[in-house]
Amino acid sequence: MNQRPRFSHFALIFFLLHLPTFFSKSQALTNGGRNNKAPTTNSSSSVSALLVFGDSTVDPGNNNFVPTIFRSNFPPYGRDFPFHIPTGRFSNGRLCTDFIASYLGVKDYVPPYLDPTLSIEDLMSGVSFASAGSGFDPLTPIAGNVVSIATQVEYFKEYKQRLESVIGKQRTTNHIKNTVFFISAGTNDFVITYFNLPLRRKTFTLSAYQQFIIQQISQFFQALWAEGARRFAMPGLAPIGCLPVVITLYSSNAFLERGCIDRYSTVARDFNVLLQAELLSLQTRLSKKSPTFIGYINAYDRVIEIIRNGGKSGFEKVDVGCCGSGYLEMSLFCNYKSPVCPDAGKYLFFDAIHPTEKTYYNLFQAGIPTFDYITRDLR
Repeated sequence: MNQRPRFSHFALIFFLLHLPTFFSKSQALTNGGRNNKAPTTNSSSSVSALLVFGDSTVDPGNNNFVPTIFRSNFPPYGRDFPFHIPTGRFSNGRLCTDFIASYLGVKDYVPPYLDPTLSIEDLMSGVSFASAGSGFDPLTPIAGNVVSIATQVEYFKEYKQRLESVIGKQRTTNHIKNTVFFISAGTNDFVITYFNLPLRRKTFTLSAYQQFIIQQISQFFQALWAEGARRFAMPGLAPIGCLPVVITLYSSNAFLERGCIDRYSTVARDFNVLLQAELLSLQTRLSKKSPTFIGYINAYDRVIEIIRNGGKSGFEKVDVGCCGSGYLEMSLFCNYKSPVCPDAGKYLFFDAIHPTEKTYYNLFQAGIPTFDYITRDLR
């Protein structure tokens, strides 16, 4: 019999904590602010833009403009962002995609596409279509009333039309051809949907569901490719069993035993093997029609490396979040009244699920060879 981890308590906590917030709403930052720790820029690159798709790991504030409970546009989120603005990023500061955009030389901060104040210049250099709580399974975004991956693709098509109306169809085609597409999603499909919605478990075994998500990812890539995308980067899933909230709920003694729970992380590890194989297959098949570059980023091993050797990089806390007790707090319970650690740079996680800016920077660094690979002919 195929045994599966039980995430019911985790999902309950997850949804309870993501209640509608009564905190003051903030506007999403587009290009403002100062990049205090900008990575070395690949200045010789001729990348046109960075376009982002996915979930809360890459949502810079699209959910601020969606009637959903999945939001983080209140303090202490954004505490270390320029001007201390809680933009809607689930972190104390920047996301991995902000560092990527800076490295590619297109902009310092990736704005949310749904921000109505964006100029054509903002759009030209790149935006994020991502929505916290989303996933590749069509059922996943329904749970939180967030923007589905399919709708994110439709927003991209709309984005193209907006560019064409200003710079023309041929210039837009060339622009998209030299744009980097970054995709980060999948964890919610397992944590929220498969392990907690009986419909999926009745239909799929765990291994069959993993194949189902791989199929959804393949169709997603091909949909973007049909619209002119040629350069893709996608990280694998991080170790689910290392999330502080999972450790808290499923460790035999959460206060004394804070190690990763491997039986949950195995789900991500096995999925990543399938994902790498599919991305390689996609590149081979699509390149026969037109040069296509698809790169995989090993986020799983980088997180494990930090956990095992964090002290060498200045990470002192890898099993609790910076906000509150660090055991369960996220979204509503990580708020302006919550105690917050004095230095988030010493923590792997900012809340009980989401990484700190320093962690995102480390994940960006892990992806540099991939970014160089998919843009090598532009240098």
